[in-house]
Order: sequence, then structure tokens, then C-alpha cells
Amino acid sequence: MNTLIPLAEQARQASFILANASTQQKNKVLHCIADKLIQQTHTIILANQQDLENAKQNAMSNAMIDRLTLTKERIESMAQAVLEIELLSDPIGQLLDSTLRPNGLKIDKISVPLGVLGFIYEARPNVTIEAASLCIKSSNVVILRGGKEALQSNCCLVELMREALREHDLPEDCIQLITDTRRTSAVDLMTCTGYIDALIPRGGKNLIQSVIQNSKVPVIETGAGNCHIYVDEFVNIAQAISICVNAKVSRPAVCNSVETILIHKNIAEQFLPALVNELVINHVDVRGCPQCKQLVPTLSCATEEDYETEYNDLIVAIKIVDTIDEAIQHIRRYTTHHSEAILTTMDEHAKQFTSQLDSAVIYVNASTRFTDGNEFGFGSEIGISTQKLHVRGPIGLREITSYKYIITGDGQIR
Repeated sequence: MNTLIPLAEQARQASFILANASTQQKNKVLHCIADKLIQQTHTIILANQQDLENAKQNAMSNAMIDRLTLTKERIESMAQAVLEIELLSDPIGQLLDSTLRPNGLKIDKISVPLGVLGFIYEARPNVTIEAASLCIKSSNVVILRGGKEALQSNCCLVELMREALREHDLPEDCIQLITDTRRTSAVDLMTCTGYIDALIPRGGKNLIQSVIQNSKVPVIETGAGNCHIYVDEFVNIAQAISICVNAKVSRPAVCNSVETILIHKNIAEQFLPALVNELVINHVDVRGCPQCKQLVPTLSCATEEDYETEYNDLIVAIKIVDTIDEAIQHIRRYTTHHSEAILTTMDEHAKQFTSQLDSAVIYVNASTRFTDGNEFGFGSEIGISTQKLHVRGPIGLREITSYKYIITGDGQIR
């Protein structure tokens, strides 16, 4: 028996009300959430400290602890993100297209919410606020199923948001949290057909693959981020070093962090030692191919597994390639279709790279760290989609809407 059916039914009923909420009403809820985040900072941090203590007892990696940690500054950033979503245009009820047929029928295409979203994710409590806020603005009800690592933080944050809904006359069941973190609850969420319109997983490769393979509910796939940077032989060396270091060091635990750097052989002797020096200064474990070790003998050896891995940590693999074609072939073999970058001063090489690779986001002379809903001007994101159907790249407000046709006639029959 699916234990989540009563909760999912409550969500379905709430979705009919939220779908017809005004922009003003939704914005008031969002503003209230932002205020409550600031007002209840101390309470949130206390709840988060419980999660952090459990994480340390369970020997969670430093990268995952960083994802889990909430500070005063991070909570302020979360509140600011909610206010930015409040300021965005309401994506619901927009006239997307209108056609007048020869028989006099007027066909209007109108944006509508998807309905009820299920969201399965891991130890990032800030995502709880981002996902729920985007859902409120887009009139989607959301059922959240976070990881056990962030349970206390998530309970605190969801109760805060449900308070805001109640205070502004919207059903608190517009946002629900599954507090049972056993695997069975995830399976139940994946099989709530008829209640949940789409399921979005956000986390590591194992989580995402489990949802894709087991869900009976339609899935918007968010991909693991095995991201690559190719440093061309024609390149601004200082700029390239800055970009590579930023892409690895600025926040290694996130999905848009670079995992493999490919360097053209003609630039390697000059570029590689300088890059490794900057990475090591920033405490990065650098692993290189045999050619790399000839130039920098102190490097660890890169293995096949290194090229396949999304580290989510201060680890990077480096490989020297003979041509841009070899770089493209390497990326095609190992990519998760998330984000790739080429650093070059040659327009022809940039065009070849962007046209011959098929990831959701491809950069020319910029860090992969910009694959982010806020950086794209979306206000925030629920995840980064690496699939092609419905949505690709950062999943913002417009990406969690659908549409319906409203046909107006004057007695026409067929």
C-alpha cells in the first residue's frame, strides 16, 4: 500500500486553489517567507546544528557538510533569493499565442502550472526554500522529500513556509515535507500516479538513476555534473588559469564545478605547471595523465575512474590532448550532458566546440560555475535538467509550467 496517498490527495486538492491564486497573494506569501527567514535565523541555525552533529558522527565528507551548513549569511542569501523570485513576472495566465481560424474560432494558448510536483533531493536545505518558492510563484504545489542528513533543518524551514501560507489564506498543504526518510517513502512518491504530475530528482548520480529507473510518475531528469573545460592551444593563459581555478575551487561540492580539464599539447608545457601551482595553493588534489606527470612529476596518476567521476570535492583530473577533436571525443565519452567550456581565442574552434557537443550548457571563455538559475536571470532554480524533453538547463519558473488551449466560438459545429 502506498502510504503517501492521503498526503498526495491533500496536495491535489490544494493545487486547485493555488492555481487560481492571484499574483499579489502569491507575492505576499513569498515576502512573508523572506521576513520569517530573517526573523527565525537563530531557530533555523539551531535545527541545522542538530543535522551537522549527526553528519559528523556519520563521517559525512567535508563537501557534503558544506552543502548542509546554514549560516547567518547563507540564510540572508536565501531570503534575498525569495525576494528576487517575488519580483519576477508571474508565469501563470500568460497569453502565449492566439489564432483566429477561418471558421471564426478563436484559439488562445494560456500558461498554466504543472500541478503537483514531487521533489527528491539530498543534503542542501537551501534548496528546500528555493524549490518551494519557485513552486509558489508558478502556482505549483510541491511535495518535498529531502535526505535524512537535513531532516531537522528541512522541518524547520517547511513549517516556516506553511505558516506564511496560512497567514495569507492559502492552504498550508501547498508545501508538504515527507519526514519519513526511509527508501520506502521515496518509492511511494515515485508511484503516486494520478496525484503527482512530475517528479524532479536533485542530487548525486545514484539518486537520479534510481528515480529514473523506478518512477512511474513522469520525471524531469536533473543530471550529475561531470563537467569539462578544454584549454585550446590558442588561449589567453592568465585568463584560462583564472577560469579553471574558479570552476574547481569556488564551490567544489556543486554540480557545475569542473571535474576534468583537457589541455592542448602545444600549450601544456607553459600552461600546466602554472595551473597546477594555483590549484595546489587552493588545496586541490590534482590527478594527471602520463604526459602531465612528465611535466609535473608530483601529480597523482589519473585513472579511467577519475574521468568518469563527479567528485563534488577539491579533486580534478587533467589530461593532455593532441587536438580539439580529441578533446571533443573525450567529452562525448564521459559527459553527463551538464556543462562544458572551451577557452580559446579562435572563433573557429569555439564554433566547432559549441556545435559538436550536446550538453545543456556550453561556454566559451567563461567558468562552468555560471550554470545556475540565478545567474541566468531566472531568480533561482529547482535543478539543472540534462534531458531534452520539456526543459533543458536551469529549471526556473517558466520551466515548471505547461499550457492549455481556450477555444472561443459562436455556435460553430464540425
